[in-house]
Amino acid sequence: MIAEPNAASSLPSQKENAVRDETVPESAVQNSRSVRNGNLKTTREKRKVREQSENIRKNSSSSRRVRRLQNGAVVEAVTLFEVVIMGKRAMQSVVDDWVEAYKQDRNVALLDLINFFIQCSGCQGMVTAEMFQSTHKNDVMQKMTETFDEESGLQYKKFMAFPWILTVTWPVDMDGEDYPLIRTGSYWKKFRANFCEFIAVLVQQCQCSILYDSYLMDAIISLLTGLADSMIRAFRHTSTLAAMKLLTAVVGVHLNLDVNKHNAQRLYEVEKNRISGKRTNYRLDQLERKGKEYEQKLLEIQNMMNAIFKGTFLSRYRDVIPEIRATCMEEIGSLINTYPDTYLNDSYLKYIGWMLYDKQPEVRLKCLLGLQGIYSRKELVYKMDLFTSRFKDRIVSMPLDKDHEVAVQAMKLLMLMSQNCEDVLSDEDCETLYQLVYTTHRPLAVAAGEFLYKRLLSYEGDEEVVPKEGGKSGANAHQLKRLIHFFLDSEVHKHVAYLIDSLWDWAGTFLKDWECMTTLLLKNDGGDREALNDAHKSALTEIILATVREAAEGHPPAGRGAAKKILSVKEKKIQSEDCTKITEHFIMVLPQLLAKYSTDAQKVANLLQIPQYYDLDVYSTGHLEKHLDALLREVKDIVVKHSDMSVLEASSRTYYILCSEEIAIYNQVDRARTQLIDELTGQLNQLLDGFWQKEEGFCTDAGEISRMYAALRRLAAFHNAHDLTKWNLYHKTLRLLVFEMEHGSLSVLMILPALQCTYFSLLWQVAAAAENSSKGALLALRRELRRFSEICMYFLTHKEKDVREKAFVILCDWLLILSHQDSNNNEEAVGLLDYLPSTSLQEKLLLFVQEHIFVEEKEESKDLTKEEERKDESCKLDDLNKKRSLLAAYCKLIVFNVVETTAAAEIYKHYVKLFQTCAESQDGSTGVDLASASFTNMKELARRFSLTFGWDQVKSRESVAMIHKEGIEFAFQGATGTDGKCFPPNLSFLLIISEFSYKLLKPDKKIVYAYLQRYTVEPLPYSRDEWQPLIWYKNSLLANEDEESSVLGSLGEWSQMGTSKASSCKRKLSNGSLPEASHAEAASQDPALQSASQLASAAGKSRKRLKSRETNLQEHLPFLCPGGLQRSKDEINTEDVLMERQAGDKSEDADVDVIDGDQKS
Repeated sequence: MIAEPNAASSLPSQKENAVRDETVPESAVQNSRSVRNGNLKTTREKRKVREQSENIRKNSSSSRRVRRLQNGAVVEAVTLFEVVIMGKRAMQSVVDDWVEAYKQDRNVALLDLINFFIQCSGCQGMVTAEMFQSTHKNDVMQKMTETFDEESGLQYKKFMAFPWILTVTWPVDMDGEDYPLIRTGSYWKKFRANFCEFIAVLVQQCQCSILYDSYLMDAIISLLTGLADSMIRAFRHTSTLAAMKLLTAVVGVHLNLDVNKHNAQRLYEVEKNRISGKRTNYRLDQLERKGKEYEQKLLEIQNMMNAIFKGTFLSRYRDVIPEIRATCMEEIGSLINTYPDTYLNDSYLKYIGWMLYDKQPEVRLKCLLGLQGIYSRKELVYKMDLFTSRFKDRIVSMPLDKDHEVAVQAMKLLMLMSQNCEDVLSDEDCETLYQLVYTTHRPLAVAAGEFLYKRLLSYEGDEEVVPKEGGKSGANAHQLKRLIHFFLDSEVHKHVAYLIDSLWDWAGTFLKDWECMTTLLLKNDGGDREALNDAHKSALTEIILATVREAAEGHPPAGRGAAKKILSVKEKKIQSEDCTKITEHFIMVLPQLLAKYSTDAQKVANLLQIPQYYDLDVYSTGHLEKHLDALLREVKDIVVKHSDMSVLEASSRTYYILCSEEIAIYNQVDRARTQLIDELTGQLNQLLDGFWQKEEGFCTDAGEISRMYAALRRLAAFHNAHDLTKWNLYHKTLRLLVFEMEHGSLSVLMILPALQCTYFSLLWQVAAAAENSSKGALLALRRELRRFSEICMYFLTHKEKDVREKAFVILCDWLLILSHQDSNNNEEAVGLLDYLPSTSLQEKLLLFVQEHIFVEEKEESKDLTKEEERKDESCKLDDLNKKRSLLAAYCKLIVFNVVETTAAAEIYKHYVKLFQTCAESQDGSTGVDLASASFTNMKELARRFSLTFGWDQVKSRESVAMIHKEGIEFAFQGATGTDGKCFPPNLSFLLIISEFSYKLLKPDKKIVYAYLQRYTVEPLPYSRDEWQPLIWYKNSLLANEDEESSVLGSLGEWSQMGTSKASSCKRKLSNGSLPEASHAEAASQDPALQSASQLASAAGKSRKRLKSRETNLQEHLPFLCPGGLQRSKDEINTEDVLMERQAGDKSEDADVDVIDGDQKS
């Protein structure tokens, strides 16, 4: 057991793993060998052997514990594992001590190193060794086993570590899911780093001496290769990591030798040219011998590299554990970058290409990171032509990966490929990648922004198009024009803020050149061919606003990022400088822009939002009041000219920002605002006077209605942000609403702004009354509130749809505000003004929801053109969004207890009805659309759920069997039996449970198939297409056994020997886990049920009979016995834990999620 961090100080006294060498008594060796051969007769003998093993382990640990001087103090030496896990000593000194011990007694030192690797796997056992002297390979192969003895409770792993045959023994309860490499926390991360560092330093310190003794490396490579073929995940993972780090370190030695060989060759040539004639020279002979020595060492190192690669990588790069596959991919990428002369070829690159299709994101990520290192070096790219052409399409698709980090790294890889590979990406590829600047995941958008900037906007590698005139300003103008063209061509006009945010980290220099942008807007066309047209100028105003917002706020736009970014001191300083720069520039330029484009509503609406990012103190400190007057004049002129709500709201917000009482310019702006409101109310009063005189005649005059509409909209927009109570607009607009209730002749253009203006007037009155008002004023206001609620209730049934929806939204917001007022200022005011809807009002609101939101619109079949169809779809989408807003307003009343909670039942009732309708509409041959996204997602969910059972199929056998049993029964619910008179409505569910078929053991597949046959008849009574799910499910159960892949890797070859089945993996049987059944009852059942009962009754029989190879009970699965599952020893062999290969495993493009242990070269 590896000690926890808090017990690190006591590690020397807690050694659990030891190595038995020649000091172990022979009797103990014989007893240990007897345990492995299963020759013990009594439980007492078995217990005695286990106690001897423990004593041997303790004595062996104590015998190696010596005392020595270090820095003048007496310290106690510890094992390699304990030193590495504590990390308190420099790794260099640890390895030096071990090398010295190896030179004194290499057997003992090497056994210590072997024990170190076993302990690093988290093994709670001990390692024993016996010298290999037999020349018969078959005898050796028979010893290469991994067995479990159910009576002694120990598990064994025997493998070759030349010149020894090692036996690792550990208790059966070893938790394979918990070992040092997968434990979390900084302590265990440090252990992983120390473990990898130890291997690298070990090879480095041995490269000048014992690395080439044909003993050390042979033993280590044999050990790691043997452990890598284990069924135990901890052994496989730890040994694979060690082997790959060992390979990396050996490659480093190879590189050093290559350099030394080259230097020796050069010295030899120099020395040879220096001497004259045919004289022999000692120096020349010495250099020649050294060159041959280097060649011999290089050959040995090359053999080591090949042995590690073929013995470990080829069997583990497709392991079922994603961490192991990721380790292999990480190291192969590192090897290719470190030693491209050997590894940069298609024989090694293909593994990275194949694993780009892996189902686990961490594996795909390691492949991409490895490829980034290759494509970043131009001198290596020319060797990647075949790989690029083969896997380019896959890489181009990976920025759309569901894992964000994989998508980001794929985008960065494509950036490197675009820079260093000529014409590798087509225009279509680039257009697809450009659009990722609009994605909501910011890291991916930023990576796409880099790709867009460097490939389309910047002049890197494109000096011939750089404008020679205008200098930096001309270059920025040209880049801006490119950006505008891209923005317009992408046709995502509402997402300019996302585009600017994606480019901000790369193109911040020219995006902050507001002088260049405003110059382009103010520039007169004058017949210039490169001048911007109206669409370009509209896009440029949006870009200006987005860049100003990005610079002033310093955080991504809404929807991109979970929260506002916390700025550092440096970022805050840059933000302050940008705000000052924005203010100083636009204070003078903005009035000119507004004057030039005052008639263009879209441009003006964007430009009017810029002042909210001003540093308003600059007006007074810079004595720029004249520019403020110019701005106010232009805004006033715009308000008078426009009735567009976006322009009016932007103008109102501009006045609101400038009218802050804390700044010096308040009085100047307040006078301008008062003057504007006076003019607007004067226009309204004049129009109202004419209306009350004409009444009916006024309503028929389109010009008068238009002017009234514009005046009311202007005042409603300003009333939203400014308190206009002193202008007494409430009574004027209320009179219009009462007139409509009485006569019903007003135009909808007059009703909507009047209703909105009345609502704002009452809100301002409520806000003022809550602060300080007399009781009489509060009672009067309360009467007005009730009156306005009645008016809104009346308009819920208005003939115009827009009026009904506006009244509904206002009424919902109105009730929510009145029922949740702040009582901190005036409790009496809150009590008087508090208003809860009556029962009749609640019923009307619910009736509105049912009649106007939950209503099915009949679709009329019309022959429409593509343009008309597009407009029709757009209208339907807008209508759907409006319904969602209305429903959200009503649901707020339920959430905040303004209306009765029981109203939610009506909402749920509608959705239940809608769900049933959709289910009925999909009622076809199989009841479900197999190509639908919902069914595909359900199937993917089943696949993921099946992976949670792990690789131990014996452990999860019962659970998987019950899934198939219950799934088959559900699939055939509704059928009238096996005669096929009624088609099973749930038959498509067989496709779902087929995802669990590969988790079944091979004998269990036959039983599930037999159980399935009870529900089917041959031939099928319906068409073959309707029964396709059944056919698919049968095929998954009848899969070819040869297509299964072993967790053991090459161990499958050893299991073919005659005696391998007798020593194969066995599971302990627990008595009484299955209920007993009589043979008479079994005889009355059908064959499938009879076999299940036979297996249930077999649990009570003697252990000797369970061991018999003549029994045929292993072919049956107890579907109806929930107590548990049991199998005989001989039944569960190595093949029972085989993992099936995924479909298309032999294809290079197949998704990888299984072991391919048999793949060796």
